[in-house]
Amino acid sequence: MQSISIEIFELVSHVLTLGYAAMGASLLYFILTKNDNSPKYRPSSVLSVVVMVSAFLLLYAQQLSWNDAYVLVGNEYVAAEGAKLFTNGFRYLNWLIDVPMLLIQILFVAGIVGAAFKSYLRNFALSGVLMILTGYVGQFYEPGRANENLTLWLVWGIISTLFYIVVLVLITRVIKEGTANMKGSKGQAIFAFILPLFYVAWTIYPVAYVMPLFIDQLGFGVAIASQQVLYTIADVASKVIYGVLLNIVSTILSEEEGFKQA
Repeated sequence: MQSISIEIFELVSHVLTLGYAAMGASLLYFILTKNDNSPKYRPSSVLSVVVMVSAFLLLYAQQLSWNDAYVLVGNEYVAAEGAKLFTNGFRYLNWLIDVPMLLIQILFVAGIVGAAFKSYLRNFALSGVLMILTGYVGQFYEPGRANENLTLWLVWGIISTLFYIVVLVLITRVIKEGTANMKGSKGQAIFAFILPLFYVAWTIYPVAYVMPLFIDQLGFGVAIASQQVLYTIADVASKVIYGVLLNIVSTILSEEEGFKQA
């Protein structure tokens, strides 16, 4: 039976708690600052609010799942008898909701309109959903699970990564177009910084996906804990930090365009 040290168990529990607490705090931020932006940028903040609600609820469920899956026996944690297995399924359900919204919300701030807006919206939604769904199927077969199947896990992971590459190509175009649209604005440099942030934050996800592959080298507890820590770091960077930067840029643009709260 695979076991986890007390330190590893508590680390994962604390990190998951930090994750949903960050989403809860950010939810309050986006609600309170939404009206600082002019109506044409405000949908971006509204989508951030929806993302925070979804992430908060499902990360909370993830943390409960972790605490319920193991029981302390002596000086280590082991799978609780009769308990449901801990799974990343809650995360994938969260991403299924959040990913299309995170990709679409930037279009409002970037100034993408008309046919281009509809095209990006359609492509973002399709590629984002397919990226998550294929990764969701793959995680059922990851190393360390009762139904481990290395071939299926890798195949579905590779398919998911191909859709991720499509997302990277699209987001690069959007941010470059948006940066050009903001020429002369104080928000231009901040908006341009979102591109490297996106590359780093979103690339952490496939890195986390493959961590169970190193169970033999790192040990079960360290490999699983590394995955949860990486996923949580990526969630905070790609949702909270990303959303805050978009909100700051849209507030700057609103002020430069003469918008004032009623």
